Amino acid sequence: MTAYKDLSKEELLELKNDLEAQFAEIKAKGLKLDMSRGKPSTEQLNLSMGMMDVLNSSANLTCEDGVDCRNYGGLDGIAEAKQLLADMMEVPRDNVIIFGNSSLNVMYDTVARAMTHGIMGSTPWCKLDKVKFLCPVPGYDRHFAITEHFGIEMINIPMTPTGPDMDMVEKLVNEDASVKGIWCVPKYSNPQGITYSDETVYRFANLKPAAEDFRIFWDNAYCVHHLYEDKQDYLLEILMECKKAGNPDMVYKFSSTSKISFPGSGIAAMAASEANLKDIRDMMKYQTIGHDKVNQLRHVRFFKDVHGIVEHMKKHADIMRPKFEAVIDGLERELGGLEIGSWIKPLGGYFISFDSLDGCAKAIVAKAKEAGLVMTGAGATYPYGKDPHDSNIRISPSYPTPEELAVATEIFVLSVKLVSIDKILESK
Repeated sequence: MTAYKDLSKEELLELKNDLEAQFAEIKAKGLKLDMSRGKPSTEQLNLSMGMMDVLNSSANLTCEDGVDCRNYGGLDGIAEAKQLLADMMEVPRDNVIIFGNSSLNVMYDTVARAMTHGIMGSTPWCKLDKVKFLCPVPGYDRHFAITEHFGIEMINIPMTPTGPDMDMVEKLVNEDASVKGIWCVPKYSNPQGITYSDETVYRFANLKPAAEDFRIFWDNAYCVHHLYEDKQDYLLEILMECKKAGNPDMVYKFSSTSKISFPGSGIAAMAASEANLKDIRDMMKYQTIGHDKVNQLRHVRFFKDVHGIVEHMKKHADIMRPKFEAVIDGLERELGGLEIGSWIKPLGGYFISFDSLDGCAKAIVAKAKEAGLVMTGAGATYPYGKDPHDSNIRISPSYPTPEELAVATEIFVLSVKLVSIDKILESK
């Protein structure tokens, strides 16, 4: 295929006419397609329906250590659930707290506690003149929403193929005491699907923060979310690396079963050092007497152990893989060689990251919406919703059916082509 920039003005205008006719044809169908969020499909949710049958009115709801799951108590979770999530997170059971149904909720609470009461005796963030957070970009919009909500200044850190730009991270963390944290999705990152290299994890663990209360917010949301059995990314375990580097308290590691069982009714966990967990429990005791132990038990009885989770996730991969491949194949077939966009083929996670020509992302998303395709808002993958290049678009293939996905991809590539032609014509 000839790159669009190499076509003459006349050729581009002729091509634009053809593409607009195709676009009008699709638009006339009055479609309603949604690729805006990484929601599991109904087919994926059905995989966990057996969980509804593992407990009933005649079930024994007593844990292995004698705790009655129907009653009060168990501030930091039942032992079996701790073991299940600890094995999934590759950490010792004693380093885990089990929370409610949402790891995002746990991250919000963790920032809120730091704001109001400080971390392990440090000055509460709300009493400081300036609090900053580092934000690898493109990244997860809901992370950025939390820090924006608390008025924390966010600093963009460019992502590389091996993770965040660590030269920049080291300089800011080690020299500026107002830098209190960094958001990380270290495995199959949202939205690029990048997994941090061993060197990146090692450099994180060996940071020498100017602030004693600096914390890495390590959101390992996609730790078991592979697309392929024979091609899987490997991530070095951060808690152990921090401990070896003499920084045992520097990281909070988050995970959940939200995209494993039921997103609205999963269980969330945090892994951290004993000192961090004591600090958190001391404040949690004012907030709750304990989270839903019946749901924790339900998960344990359904999955049994981490091997049960691994086998379950293979079924998820069988549903997700064709969807990812359909989108990637469509992008390669329709946009390959045109030099109007680039994308990364991930080996896991929930998203495909697309980069358009500079200044085109918002227009592409708006164009797609004209034809009935709703996508994540352009700019959402950056703090304050401001993508400095207006180029990154997050594609979420999980929710639509394969048939819908084929049409959605067609709408998307048409939108990319039309907007890109207009952009190139401006400079002709």
